[in-house]
Amino acid sequence: MKTIAIGRNYVEHIAELNNERPEEPVIFTKPDTAIVRNNQPFYIPDFSVDIHYEVELVLRIAKTGKNINERFAPRYYDAIGLGIDFTARDMQKKAKEKGLPWALAKGFDGSAPISDFFPMEHFHDIKNISFSLTINGELRQKGNSGMMLFSFDHIIAYVSKYITLKEGDLIFTGTPKGVGSIKIGDLLAGFIEDEKVLEFEIR
Repeated sequence: MKTIAIGRNYVEHIAELNNERPEEPVIFTKPDTAIVRNNQPFYIPDFSVDIHYEVELVLRIAKTGKNINERFAPRYYDAIGLGIDFTARDMQKKAKEKGLPWALAKGFDGSAPISDFFPMEHFHDIKNISFSLTINGELRQKGNSGMMLFSFDHIIAYVSKYITLKEGDLIFTGTPKGVGSIKIGDLLAGFIEDEKVLEFEIR
């Protein structure tokens, strides 16, 4: 299993980080050791002093595909969940300033907590899925799949031109505005529509 993530897929998030709007999806990856399941706590690593949360809808790949035509893309994912893309923002900033990759800032151990996944039949309209994140009961992020620059199907088609997708792979599809820092003791809760699907503590 591999985890692929899409950066800069929501206009207002691009603006809040003063990034350039991309003409095609921005791709990065996370290793399998980044995944955290079952609402296990997230432990702040000792190599960063500025870990940011980024809530995202996550696609689960259903079968192997390469060079997938966008109109056939729905055949290749069978469920949607919620995930947090934790980012060591201080490490990422240093890497960007030097023109270096930011793999460590995104891919460190435990940097991708995920919820359970829900079959496509669970959703009335995948182009209109609302999701949100609260911290200690306070709303921090709210997004909708209809706000994405690049749709689920476009992402599948684009990624599969370069990387073969396999059953069980995960794709984080981008975060809306409102990202920020976490601290020890915070309680993060993630929602799809009004249903709480993810909740865990920062330690």
